Amino acid sequence: MEEPTARGVAEAILRGAVRTTTRPGGPAGRLVVQGAPASSDAGRPAHDMLVEWRNDSGLRLEERFQRAVDEGDLPRDADPRQLARYVMTVTFGIAVQAAGGLGRDELQDIADMALERRLP
Repeated sequence: MEEPTARGVAEAILRGAVRTTTRPGGPAGRLVVQGAPASSDAGRPAHDMLVEWRNDSGLRLEERFQRAVDEGDLPRDADPRQLARYVMTVTFGIAVQAAGGLGRDELQDIADMALERRLP
């Protein structure tokens, strides 16, 4: 969240998602995405913690995008909440696609396309 521009923040998040979900020798996907929806009653505390983490991450991103609007980095009519939800949704989608076997290059293409569409 320390990048100087909103695009830089979004790019760091999306590139980080690609990098962490496609590490050689590591598990494909991310626990925070894959683990929360599939938990049982016994796993409820872990589920709740993962959901809280995801929600907190989205809120911090929304606040960062609001700062970008306030500083003139994003247009005044930009919607920080919608933009944060978009970036988080693409991030989680990258994790799901990685778990399904999509490779790093394909996932990076998706991240690049998302950036081009919303933060040119």
